[in-house]
Amino acid sequence: MLILLGVAVVVAGFAAGFNPLLVVMVSAVLTGMAAGLAPLEVLAAFGKAFNENRYVSAALLVLPVIGVLERAGLQERARTLIAGFRSVTLGKLLIGYLLFRQLTAALGLTSIAGQAQTIRPIVAPMAEAAAEGEAGDLPDEDRQRVRAMAAATDNIGLFFGEDIFLAIGSILLMVGFLAQSGIVIEPLHLSLWAIPSAIVAFVIHSLRLVLFERKLRGRDA
Repeated sequence: MLILLGVAVVVAGFAAGFNPLLVVMVSAVLTGMAAGLAPLEVLAAFGKAFNENRYVSAALLVLPVIGVLERAGLQERARTLIAGFRSVTLGKLLIGYLLFRQLTAALGLTSIAGQAQTIRPIVAPMAEAAAEGEAGDLPDEDRQRVRAMAAATDNIGLFFGEDIFLAIGSILLMVGFLAQSGIVIEPLHLSLWAIPSAIVAFVIHSLRLVLFERKLRGRDA
């Protein structure tokens, strides 16, 4: 029963509004000592749990790093950088990012970019600056559309690019599902068939970006 003291500490700590990390740490120490572990053994259990789950924790570390960089002016620097290149248009920028996203995802590098890592702090501010360079100051509605198109570009590039990588979960899921239905197919075959889909998706979304860019240019015409 003493082991359950940790649960009581968590409930009381959260109800009192104490720091969540401190509450969890105190609860874990009390639970360990109540279970008969020495203080050093509790510390060793912390280290073991962190080591075994470090890959899950690593992804969470990206968010505070991005937050610190944004606080230091990352978005403003990205916007200023792209504003200095008059030849870079909204369409060229996002089509280039779409190609980059599809190629890296096809190589299995699905986490090299993403909404939190690149779209919000870098690509979206660059897209806004490129759009303002072509169409002048953007009303809030158009600004939100530019951000949405940048986010959609990342999603489309990742979705149609990752299926080319034969070790990705979606390919293995399809292979397993077809095998249960008596259809045996190699993952490589599915990956090869994903290439035409990726090319078509690239062409269609590139056209959408070009039309979106023209619409922004002509909104005041």
